[in-house]
Amino acid sequence: MECRASFSLPEHKLKEVIGMTGIMKVTDSRNPAIWEDLSILEQNRERPRSDMALFDSIDSAFSGDRAGSSYIQMLNGIWDFHYAESPIAVPEGFQQPGYALSEDWHPIPVPSNWQLHGYGRPQYSSCPYPFPVDPPHVPKLNPTGCYRTEFQVRDDWKEREIYIVFEGVDSAFELWVNGQSAGYSEGSHYTSEFNITHFLKLGSNVLAVQVYQWSKGSYLETQDKWRLSGIFRDVYLIAECAAGVRDVRIRTNLSEDYTSGELEIDIDLVNRRRRASAPFQLDISLFNARMECILKRQYDSVLQPGPLEDVKVNMLETVQAPRLWTAEDPQLYSLLITVRDQETSAVQEVRRLEVGFRDVRIADGRMLVNGKPIVIKGVNRNEFHTERGAVITMEDMKQDILLMKRHNLNTVRLSHYPNDRRWLELCDRYGMFVIDEADLETHGFALTGERVNQEIPGFARGAAESCLSDHPDWSPMYIDRAKRMVERNKNHPCIIVWSLGNESGYGQNHDAMAAWIRSVDSTRPIHYERAYDAETVDIVSTMYPSVDMLKQEGEKQDARPYLMIEYGHAMGNSVGNLREYWNIIDEYPRLLGGLIWEWRDLAILQKNEQGDAWYAYGGDFGEEPHSGSFCIDGLLFPDNTPKASLLEYKKVLEPVRVSYSHDGEALVIENRYDFLSLSHLLGTWKVYRSGEAIQAGELPALDTPSGERSEVKLPFDKQTWAMDGEYWLHVSFTLRHAAPWAEAGYEMAWADLPLPLGVPREPQVMLPDVLEAAASIMEPVHQLTAEESRKAIHIRGDDWKAVLDKATGKLTTWEYQGIPLLVEGPVINLWRAPLDNDIHLAKAWRAAGYDRLHTDVRELSFMPDDGRGCTVQVELVIGARGALPLFRSNLTHLFTSGGALQLTQSIEPLRELPPMPRLGIRLGIPRRFHNVTWFGRGPHECYPDRKESGKLGIHGGLVEEQFVPYIKPQENGNKADVRWGRYSDDQGSGMVITSAGLFHMSAHYYSVEELARKKHVHQLSPLDHIELKLDSDQSGIGNHSCGYAPTLTKYLLPAEKQAFSFLLQPFKAR
Repeated sequence: MECRASFSLPEHKLKEVIGMTGIMKVTDSRNPAIWEDLSILEQNRERPRSDMALFDSIDSAFSGDRAGSSYIQMLNGIWDFHYAESPIAVPEGFQQPGYALSEDWHPIPVPSNWQLHGYGRPQYSSCPYPFPVDPPHVPKLNPTGCYRTEFQVRDDWKEREIYIVFEGVDSAFELWVNGQSAGYSEGSHYTSEFNITHFLKLGSNVLAVQVYQWSKGSYLETQDKWRLSGIFRDVYLIAECAAGVRDVRIRTNLSEDYTSGELEIDIDLVNRRRRASAPFQLDISLFNARMECILKRQYDSVLQPGPLEDVKVNMLETVQAPRLWTAEDPQLYSLLITVRDQETSAVQEVRRLEVGFRDVRIADGRMLVNGKPIVIKGVNRNEFHTERGAVITMEDMKQDILLMKRHNLNTVRLSHYPNDRRWLELCDRYGMFVIDEADLETHGFALTGERVNQEIPGFARGAAESCLSDHPDWSPMYIDRAKRMVERNKNHPCIIVWSLGNESGYGQNHDAMAAWIRSVDSTRPIHYERAYDAETVDIVSTMYPSVDMLKQEGEKQDARPYLMIEYGHAMGNSVGNLREYWNIIDEYPRLLGGLIWEWRDLAILQKNEQGDAWYAYGGDFGEEPHSGSFCIDGLLFPDNTPKASLLEYKKVLEPVRVSYSHDGEALVIENRYDFLSLSHLLGTWKVYRSGEAIQAGELPALDTPSGERSEVKLPFDKQTWAMDGEYWLHVSFTLRHAAPWAEAGYEMAWADLPLPLGVPREPQVMLPDVLEAAASIMEPVHQLTAEESRKAIHIRGDDWKAVLDKATGKLTTWEYQGIPLLVEGPVINLWRAPLDNDIHLAKAWRAAGYDRLHTDVRELSFMPDDGRGCTVQVELVIGARGALPLFRSNLTHLFTSGGALQLTQSIEPLRELPPMPRLGIRLGIPRRFHNVTWFGRGPHECYPDRKESGKLGIHGGLVEEQFVPYIKPQENGNKADVRWGRYSDDQGSGMVITSAGLFHMSAHYYSVEELARKKHVHQLSPLDHIELKLDSDQSGIGNHSCGYAPTLTKYLLPAEKQAFSFLLQPFKAR
């Protein structure tokens, strides 16, 4: 970075920055290029204004389809495109109508990102700038995209003013209409609007656009995302009245008791011509959700703005008993603003805006919406599609909001830039609180100065990241980005918080942004994480706190709430101990909730030479610098498939909790909604015995208010509880009627509660009928023989045999009724393919040698049939080659006369060791046993600190279906709290696995080593057998791939003296 003298830094601040960077260079900044000139943010760009649909009649406004408006003309489609390595390589004169396209021009869709169409290369970076840090300069080799298209203006637009709108261009652009310069703009995720009326002609018009990959604005856009360039959002024309509405600002002022509301409408009227306008009238009409008009008013004066004059109009109307907007019940009204000719009353234009009556306040450490405290149950969302990059369709957005609503989310943070306007329309309509965020991040500066301890709240003050944020020359750019966000989006009821950006240090420019926002909108609080508890912000926040750090924030005395603006980094197999986080949130009212990072894996779909699809992440395109797989951090896979982490989040956030009353005779139903009662949910219940439903019923209709509890007694038939088995009660809450985002019957909450109540009997694990034959082989009714040779021990029963190698202590052969049960013998297993969250633990694991264990036999003893079976006991020392031994171990094989095998193993550490990844055995079984069934939690993968969402029951499928295809391979597919497991072939033969207690189980066609070694899932080479892993315990998942939330101590697996046992019982189809 060069801290330039032209910055005019105060001397003390200049010294600070020099100290942080160690670099200072004075350069000549005369005649800079427009994209590097700090004094030019735009040319000919219109003032920002609210997004409003424009129609030619009341009827067309009712349709709400702005694409069908006669005053809007879409320019999306196939344009001509030329890619230049730098601005000086741009084809000369390409902006002119008569320019002849050469062979190096090609068609390209608009919108699109040019890197995904073969020009340049995609670059993923979570932080580093893609060029030397030398603000405001960018490299001379600045890739530049040249676009051309032609359009004709409708004949009935002749008397109107014509504007062109670009909703998103990365990162800066100039435009020409019919060869004449028509404007310049920057700020990738902001709308840019230009009046091009005077550049137009009859017939065909030529539009030329020159897009710069980098600009000075790029220094404010170093977000965690793919760096993709071009015109990536809609482009269209708007035909405006010569005089009419320019902008509208809506406020809903609610009475203290929320029984009435004032609808305050500020309308900015403008005469766009240099001559006086004809007089006109202004009407407003308000319609409810059934499109019934509940309010109609005409402004009491005739309006006639002078040449180029703005006229401000304020209208204030009272609405009695308005239906209030919330994320849970998004009641919307439609406001029509109509301009009519004074003489003829002919409609000249109609504006339609959606209105939500709601207010937002901060009081006593809580955030209140409509006077009620809310809890933010949210997610951070990047706008990204695996094939189209930053180009997002309406269908993409609908899929997102449906999935969010179905998984109990109520808030989305627009990370880290204003989103497509249509996303906000969906959030208004479907009900989703929104934290709208300025397109502002300078996180790349953090790599240019002294590293700071980010665990200390408020660390950003004075850090290198704050360089531009505290520099007055950059203040106009900061304010411009706040202004364009607020002005476009100010009327959306879904937006409840303005955010000043992300990871940009903290400085006076943030204060200036906040001051400007408050001057125009006092109805929403302001957030900015790096400011922490500075007076500038209304909400205190940090990222990725540990559970202990969260508790400390809850205990603080601050009138402002605390928010985890990012937590639970969802990278790979992730998001552990959510329950602990939310138990703390429930305990401390000051805690506002949190938003998981992030919604979806940001991977780019690719195909190899054979046409097979695979997903690319940072570095796969040869780009530098890059941040590797750090973009693979979503609750969804790139194809929108939910991961287990999202299922866990849904469970923890569920709106109904069920428990037993103190006397155990009733259910306590707790309503966890912020606003809704439970009347829209249907409750049902079932009693299960060892996986079989033996009783069921429906809960009485509940109208429990939000935050309240009800007690319900169920008509249990305890006579059915006499049989042995494990009993539990399953309660489910589903939608009683269809919602806009889910069908009737969709499950919102559930609970599994142990039974019986008040019956002092230990539950017993019962095998299903089909497996009773396996249990029978434990009976000592058959004689077995055992022979010991120099190399091995051979054990035989009537219809089975086993061979154990004396040198290794391993079982090498095990057959039952002629069917081989084993490909590779059971060996102790402490290793797992590291998760992304294991990034710190795995260093200690590898240093200890857990990834390369070797067992050495110290003694082997053989005890013939004693009535229970034949026992082979092996004393082992376990360690890594080239290192001191780690454990002393005793392994016992007990073969029953019927052919079952009980494996018991103990370990005793020989020195202090780090916690273990897992404790158990792994063995290879033939591929024929590809059917798996288990009684435990499921059906998805579960882990010790992420198993709340696993329903207790009997689950099953194919082995290949249990593999979870994390793009960067790692441990996956674990089954937790298993009572019994079964692997079988298609003829019904196989083995049953049980243990004295609950255990973990998983099986894959890939070895642990292969999963740990390969960088992409499509590169994995399968085994010729199934690798089966049986664990007495496994380490938790934690949240340590980003931030300060290591695996909780109670979910770590200490290296201490302990033992485990598994019983493997073969069976054959009857």
